Amino acid sequence: MNHLRLLFLTFILISCGVKSQENELVKDLDVLFGKEFKEGEPGGSILVKKGDKITFKKSYGLEDLGTGKKITENTVFNTGSISKTFVSNGILILKERGLLDLEDSITKYFPDFNNPGISNIVKIKHLLSHTSGLPDSRRVAENKEFFLTAKDKENWEPLKSTDSLNFESGAQFQYSNPGYNGLALIIEQTAKQPWQDFITENIFNAAGMTNSKITNGSYPDEGVAHAYIKDEGGQYIEYDYGEVPTFAAAGNGGVWSTVLELASYENTIQANAFLSKDLIDESRRVFRPQNWSDTLDPFVGYSWFVGLESLLPDADFEIDIIYHTGSQGGFRAFHILIPEHDILFVGLFNRPISNFRKMIHESISAFKKNNWMNE
Repeated sequence: MNHLRLLFLTFILISCGVKSQENELVKDLDVLFGKEFKEGEPGGSILVKKGDKITFKKSYGLEDLGTGKKITENTVFNTGSISKTFVSNGILILKERGLLDLEDSITKYFPDFNNPGISNIVKIKHLLSHTSGLPDSRRVAENKEFFLTAKDKENWEPLKSTDSLNFESGAQFQYSNPGYNGLALIIEQTAKQPWQDFITENIFNAAGMTNSKITNGSYPDEGVAHAYIKDEGGQYIEYDYGEVPTFAAAGNGGVWSTVLELASYENTIQANAFLSKDLIDESRRVFRPQNWSDTLDPFVGYSWFVGLESLLPDADFEIDIIYHTGSQGGFRAFHILIPEHDILFVGLFNRPISNFRKMIHESISAFKKNNWMNE
């Protein structure tokens, strides 16, 4: 009996200790984000989850300055380039079904390149990993009005006139937004439906992402946050669809979601609900082409960035992370997984953050301080 009492007391003490650490973490994070966002201004929503438990979930500021509506965990933000992970997963779903191969050259899908010698070299895997070498030949600054409403096809089209690659495909990393517009078009050709519908049916529905949306020409102007930047006078002005060229191109940044639904997305990825474990693991493992010649070591999988160095090069700690950030118009976002400790850290914001990386660094430091990464 005494033995049972001792076990019970030990359990209570451990539980109290864990709860105390969680409370301190919540306080630290609230102080950190509370300093960044002021009442009555644009802000954001943040979620921290360890295992199955959401430990921190808080929102700050307004989603719409015109109506004064406050941001909540259900506010729908543009996720910027986190959208690329959905496009990448769409491609991998089609691969798993045997409908395409990552070794396919893009000539198979775009036979009208001016220089077929280039399109024969570039493969789907190169677009997924930002190693294609295709130059971004869009003349956005010269044709701003056109690119305000240009969709995926119009953003991909200029690349077909490419005379030469910036480097041999697979040899280096060069981030490419239009590359993901091309991948979205490959999904459409292969699935024979709008890529937005394919992602909704195969990923959103699997993850229960009922509030999430994908830009399809027109801006989702109802039930979503607006984004803002400050003008020269220091006043917030709207800066999203209609003000930002290439915003209508959805393959590189068209997914809109909430912190809760991005957490559901991550749960569904880890549960292999729409894609096998082997392909999920491959997408989140560094892609290492045999002809790599960059001065930097490779650090990208299929859309996902892998490793701390590229996100926080000056970090005073070492952890393994898998992540993607987003920046489009006034929107900012991050989706960070610390797999060893089963921690998910998600943030969605409707204004720029000058100390974006510092904020992430200090948040992860708070995880360490409160013994969240000692288990």
